[in-house]
Amino acid sequence: MSLQRSHSLLLLLLLTLLGLVLVQPSYGQDDMYQRFLRQHVDPGVRDGSDRYCNLMMQRRKMTLYQCKPFNTFIHEDIWNIRSICSTTSIQCKNGRMNCHERVMKVTDCRETGSSRAPNCRYRAIARTRRIVVACEGNPEVPVHFDR
Repeated sequence: MSLQRSHSLLLLLLLTLLGLVLVQPSYGQDDMYQRFLRQHVDPGVRDGSDRYCNLMMQRRKMTLYQCKPFNTFIHEDIWNIRSICSTTSIQCKNGRMNCHERVMKVTDCRETGSSRAPNCRYRAIARTRRIVVACEGNPEVPVHFDR
């Protein structure tokens, strides 16, 4: 009885591991999606200011070793952002055809050029504009801010 129970538990464990492999084919894609969220998504903001950019770039760890020259924060809810991936594919800057576009509320943060990490200083432009993101996975999720 104990041997049969051990075999059943082993079979259950193997089936569970197989299921995890099939459901989550790429940890790399999930990491890229999480990085995209950290660097570019901030749904609770209406308009970004210079102060907003300075604070968010630091909080989101984009000023640790050097000042990231330019970054865009998207001020839409995550489901609206993810829905970009269901629009028609267009060509990315790198030539791949996995980019998608839509008009969204954003704050563009541009480094002033006169600061040094980790105390980077930014100028903000808050506006509604067309953005382009690269999507990957199944289901597709945004993994890279293209422009």
